[in-house]
This record gives sequence, C-alpha cells and structure tokens, in this order.
Amino acid sequence: MRTRRPEGTACESPESVAAHSESANDWCGRGDALADRTEFEEAIASYRRALQLDPAYSLALLNLGVALQQLFRHEEALNCYQKVLALEVDHPRALANQGIALLALSRLAEARTSLAHALAADPANPEAHFNLGFVLHEMGNHAEALASYERALEIRPDDPATLSNRGIVLQYLRQYDEALASYDRALSIDPNSVEAQSNRGSVLQDLGRYEEALAGYARAQAIQPDYPDAHWNESLCRLRLGDFEGGWQKYEWRWKSGQKGQQRDFAQALWLGQLPLDGKTIFLHAEQGVGDTLQFCRYAQNVAALGARVILEVQPPLREVLADLKGVHRLVVQGERLPEFDYHCPLLSLPLAFATQIQTIPATHAYLRSDPARVARWQRVLGARTMPRVGLIWSGRPDQMNDHNRSIPLAEFATLLDCGVQLVGLQKDIRAADQDFLDAHSEILSFAEDFAETAALIELMDVVVSVDTSIAHLAGALGKPVWLLLPRNPEWRWLLGREDSPWYPSARLFRQKTMGDWGDVIAAVREALDSEDGIRPPDVVKAVQGD
Repeated sequence: MRTRRPEGTACESPESVAAHSESANDWCGRGDALADRTEFEEAIASYRRALQLDPAYSLALLNLGVALQQLFRHEEALNCYQKVLALEVDHPRALANQGIALLALSRLAEARTSLAHALAADPANPEAHFNLGFVLHEMGNHAEALASYERALEIRPDDPATLSNRGIVLQYLRQYDEALASYDRALSIDPNSVEAQSNRGSVLQDLGRYEEALAGYARAQAIQPDYPDAHWNESLCRLRLGDFEGGWQKYEWRWKSGQKGQQRDFAQALWLGQLPLDGKTIFLHAEQGVGDTLQFCRYAQNVAALGARVILEVQPPLREVLADLKGVHRLVVQGERLPEFDYHCPLLSLPLAFATQIQTIPATHAYLRSDPARVARWQRVLGARTMPRVGLIWSGRPDQMNDHNRSIPLAEFATLLDCGVQLVGLQKDIRAADQDFLDAHSEILSFAEDFAETAALIELMDVVVSVDTSIAHLAGALGKPVWLLLPRNPEWRWLLGREDSPWYPSARLFRQKTMGDWGDVIAAVREALDSEDGIRPPDVVKAVQGD
C-alpha cells in the first residue's frame, strides 16, 4: 500500500532567474522548475530566497514543504504547511499536505484530522480521499478506509493505485473475491502496476491458490525485478508450502520491503553460514516480535557448536526467561551497550545460514526452563489440583498486522466452561469485552503476568490452548503440550495441512475449516478435552478409569 506525494502549486513566473532578481515570484518559479527536474536541494534554496523577499508568500511556503518532503524532511515540511495555515486557515492543499507529513511522522490521529479538514474545504480532492483511506487503514479502521477509497474512485474511477489500495482494505475485511476484482480492474487499466500484481498474489494466497500466487509474484518481478514486496510475499508463500530452500533466500527481502523492521548497520560482517566461527564472537539480535525471538533463539546452541562465543540481544520482556538459554555466552537487552563482536546475524536469518529444511529444524523437546522458585510460588497460589488445568490465550496485540485473523473473542470459548477442566487465563493484555466476560465468569482464573511468571504458570498447566501468539511459542519452547488455534491461512511457520509442528514437538494444531469461523476449531478443542487422558494428571485419570 502506498500514499500519494504532496501537491504543490505552480507559480506564474519564468523558469530561470537572474542573480540580481528581487522578485519573490521569480524565485518561486525557479524553484518549481528545479523541482520538476527533481533537483530538490536547489529548489529549496530558491524557495527560501523567495521567502526572504516575501515571508508571507504562501505559494512559496507550500512548495518548499513539498520539496522538503521529497527529501524525507517531514518535520521541516510540516512547519511550512503550518505557516501557510497560519496565513490561510482553510488552505486545502496545505491541510492535505500537512496530513501526509503527519502520516510520515506516524502521527496518525492528527493526520486523519488534517485530511478531514482538507476534504471539508475541498470535497472533490481525490488525493485527499486516497491519503485519508491510507491513514484509516493504518489506524485499523478498515471499513472507513474502504469508504474513503470508494469516494476517491467516484471522482477518479480509473486510478490503478486507488484500486490497488482498495483491494488491500477489502482483503483485511475478508472480502477476498471483491479484493481480487479490484486488483484485476487495476491491472486492466495498468498491466504494469507492480503493486497491484504483487498484492493480487497475496489475495490468491488467502484463497489458498498458492501456485497462482507464485505466478503473480513472478509477473510482478518481471515488471520490476527489484520490487521488494513481490520477493517478500513470494518468500511467505514458499515457506508456507514447505519450500524452505527458496523461502529462506527470498525472506532476506524483508529488509527492503519495509515489512519487518529496519536492517541494522554494523561495521562487522553479516554472517550467513559461509564464514568460519571457531574462536570468533558473534552477535545474534532479535529483529521482529517477541514470539519470533522465542522461536528462533533455539539456534544459539547451533551457532555455539561451531566454536563461536555467542552474544544474544533480546527484547526487554524476555530478559529473565532467556537468561540461561543454552549456547549463549552473554545476554544483552535491546538498548544496552553492545560488547565487541566479530560477526552478526539477525535471528530470522539463522535458518538460511544453516540451510534449514523441515527435517533439519533444531526441534529439541524443550530448550527453555522455568524458574523452580516461581513454579513453587504459583503452586501455592493455585492450590491443590482438582481437575485438569488448561491455560488459555485467546488474543494477541491489537496493533499486530494480522490480529484480525488470529484473535478470538473470549466469549466464543464459553462451550469449554462445562467440560470438566479448570480454565486459567494467561492473557496479559485483556480487551474490554473480554474483561466483561471474565467478570461474569469467576470460574475462569486469570493472571496477567510477565514472561518469566507466565512460564512458571505454564509448568502447572496440563495443556495450553492458544491462538498464534508469543505465549504459544513460550509453551512450545518449554516443551509443554500446546494446542494452537490457527486461521484458515496461518502464518508460514505453521505450514499447511499438518496437525503437528516440526518446530515444536509438543504442539498440536487445530485449523479453521472455513475462513473466519472459529466454531469448528473450538468444538474440536472441546472434543479433545473430553476424550484425551493425556492432558489429565495421574490422579484424575485413575478416578476416571475407576482404579
């Protein structure tokens, strides 16, 4: 998904100015001519000269802001637009451009307000509708974003970029056929729209049409060989299909696509398996979410086995739970000063470095341990066990890109309340509706704890039932039985069609049969809880069997 560039206004003046000119309009015109040639630094100098001659020249201020934004100097651009608005409070282009600058600065609520004001001043501006749609999508207001794109298309029906962005929003709303139609229309107008071609592939993935998706990514790469999103999306498709050889290679495009954080720049060489490590110090660093760190920190032991001294950097919440991870010489937390090292490697590049295939995943039964003192303390809190204990995690972070596809309202688990188990909520962040359900059902215990305390609680569970969150990874890394509830099209790491996971031997996967329908999944969990003695403590099993 992309935004539009800010819009300036042409000055009515010649393209060149004599050095002795004292006309602000002439200097503004010279700036426009230079900006048209993408000579933005020179254009900025000309606009500034115009403003020296006339500090209240709103056109020069507006166009200076546009030129500054082309150089990603968004704070300075924002200052220009604010000066224009101090002169003309309802200047529609200044309001619209201010919204784009605020978006670039991640000030989404302010960007939304500015773009709404721009549209109040000029309702027929398709660019403002387009950019407002982008902001609303970023804020998670997908239905409103769709309405903004629809209004932009009413004004300019055949704009492929708007059609492509509209397709992304429809995809988030699970209107996959409509999204596909939007991309197809965009491509009928502009067959070389690399964004539409790549995004169309993502919809085909969601529809389970994986080979067609790969063909779409190939077409996008034929249009623009260095288009990063097409390579990145291809990597996810290949990994989901179990094509690890091609998938790990393509996964390195994550840096250029901007999808998974920013690549860190070190003077030391990136290690991807080719260089000998014996006697060297290597810095392994977390790069994505906490769950990713929990999953891929396992490779520290493999790196150490090559003779390396391993320094591992992790997110602050994982400091305690990873404190004694095998293979790690020194653990540091993000933000701390780094020790000396010879090589570095991001955690999610380690599968590539080790040429990991499904059958060679380092999948020891348990590579993390909980603190025995914490376990003992929680045992006293929970008291004597009278029935099987089931740890429950029903949602992840609301701001996670795929959260709409993975989280489940707690009320949907109501059918588990009478199946003879003790439900123990291990959810740290609880949404308002879910808290209401908890308040109404005191039989569900609930503990919002950090990772170290949650690890101790997990040790006291007979099984952990979880959506795709970091706690599921924690349970798997601890070697505890974990039942993972997955959407129809899960993240690549869970592969397709399997009830087990090569990453976690203790995991069992429950998959949606129909997109967006968790009913069958929870019914299958209920059936498993009713029938499997494997989750029951020995005293309960004996009672059930009548021994």
